[in-house]
Amino acid sequence: MWIDTHCHLDAPEFLGSLPSIISAAKNKNVQAILLPAVKAADCQHVRSLAAEFGVELPGLVYTLGIHPLYTNQAHENDIAILEGQITQSLGDPRFVGIGEIGLDYFVEGLDPHKQEYFFNAQLDLAQQFQLPVILHVRRSQDAILKGLRRRNIPSGIAHAFNGSFQQAEQFIELGFKLGFGGAATYERALQIRRLLAELPIESIVTETDAPDIPPAWLREEGVAFNEPAFLPRIGRELASIRGLSDDEFALAVWRNAMQVLPRWSALCAGFANPKLAS
Repeated sequence: MWIDTHCHLDAPEFLGSLPSIISAAKNKNVQAILLPAVKAADCQHVRSLAAEFGVELPGLVYTLGIHPLYTNQAHENDIAILEGQITQSLGDPRFVGIGEIGLDYFVEGLDPHKQEYFFNAQLDLAQQFQLPVILHVRRSQDAILKGLRRRNIPSGIAHAFNGSFQQAEQFIELGFKLGFGGAATYERALQIRRLLAELPIESIVTETDAPDIPPAWLREEGVAFNEPAFLPRIGRELASIRGLSDDEFALAVWRNAMQVLPRWSALCAGFANPKLAS
């Protein structure tokens, strides 16, 4: 079984085709997908998608949060809206944490002060509810680590990790797993591939970030965007970098994700037996 710890199924690219996207993923033995919200206004939609398509894919879960790329359009009362949505979702077994939250110091035009306000406010909610967080970490590793150290956050995932080895170790020490996906399939991505090869296997989880971060072969094959059905092929390349078999790698990353997101583990306990990757 493969697990996609970061997939934006609510993206416009998937509009009107979600049944086939979910079916294709399931046919490729992708048995669990995490859908992170990106805006407070989208929380109900994300929750509804998880409920609807969770019938076909029982391992489909979601998190609620405000993405740093959307903070310029966000308002202070969005934190109160988000808190209300989190409270409403606590009884839903498909709700597994807070995210996607974080800081992005790469994209131009984002107000750093607004980013920091919403990031810290959402970390406070994670501490308040004792929920894991899904982190967007883009040229902001040290600032995010500083925010985490000031609070008691139970665990989480640093999505699409591309920091230094020392920064990776600091996230791991704080109880976080690190997400790897299509970026590692590019031979020129030397730092990401080194991290994947040398970090403890217990610290790694798989993701697509679909429809974004396409793997290296998509352009050659003329595919328009990434999707969760491509995860097994991505996973095989990641396993090769680690020097592991597909099954060994798939089992390890499944266990890692379940460890760091206990509500997800509880949901999957009734049906998942992640022994085989294919």
